[in-house]
Amino acid sequence: MAAQKENRPQGAPNEAVARAERPAHTPGKQRCRLDGEENNGQHCTSSSSDYSDPVYKEIAVTNGYINRMSRDELRAKLAEFKLETRGVKDVLKKRLKNYYKKQKLMQKEPTNGDSYYDYICVIDFEATCEEDNQSEFTHEIIEFPIVLLNTHTLEIEDTFQQYVKPEINPQLSNFCINLTGITQDHVDKADAFPQVLQNVVEWMRQRDLGTKYSYTILTDGSWDMSKFLNIQCRISHIKYPSFAKKWINIRKSYGNFYKV
Repeated sequence: MAAQKENRPQGAPNEAVARAERPAHTPGKQRCRLDGEENNGQHCTSSSSDYSDPVYKEIAVTNGYINRMSRDELRAKLAEFKLETRGVKDVLKKRLKNYYKKQKLMQKEPTNGDSYYDYICVIDFEATCEEDNQSEFTHEIIEFPIVLLNTHTLEIEDTFQQYVKPEINPQLSNFCINLTGITQDHVDKADAFPQVLQNVVEWMRQRDLGTKYSYTILTDGSWDMSKFLNIQCRISHIKYPSFAKKWINIRKSYGNFYKV
């Protein structure tokens, strides 16, 4: 749904946590960490931002100190780090903050292969849609695809793909068919969402994800989990799956890394 996602509003509810690192209270080895992991709230709702990694508390303290510095102090500190000292005070503050942030985050980078998730499950739902996408239109998931990426080999090891029969709008619009490539026949012959979700959980269990192997979910943006899956769980009257409460937003990770 690339074209549809590009038109999504930017204020979609989600909880952004600093990195794709396991919470500090979780026993076991820490795995792959990427900027842009998001944490979905319980009961199909999302909660506010929580930069839980201690490194962000250190960065916040440093930013507060920088905010209190005079222009001369800022220039002296930038010169100490051999950074550009020209610019107005706000520019100097931003430059120094970015430097400290980079230094702190570099110190948190994993140092060996055991510091990564074993697998990444890449998910990109397709959902019912209309050309004008009125606000009252209810999007229903019509395809549940997963690509299983081994982080050690960077190879795709497996895939999962099933179509889903929509309940509220069982007849696909021509716009939806042309956009997604999913036909009416595909969804008519498909299972309802609760059964497809059960198949996903079983597929993950058979591959020892979450038991023998650690893994995380990765999406392009926050809408797959924070909106589409939330809405679908409410429609189907089922509990939001625990495996989808945290995910890596690769769009945010890319933007943060390349500053775009």
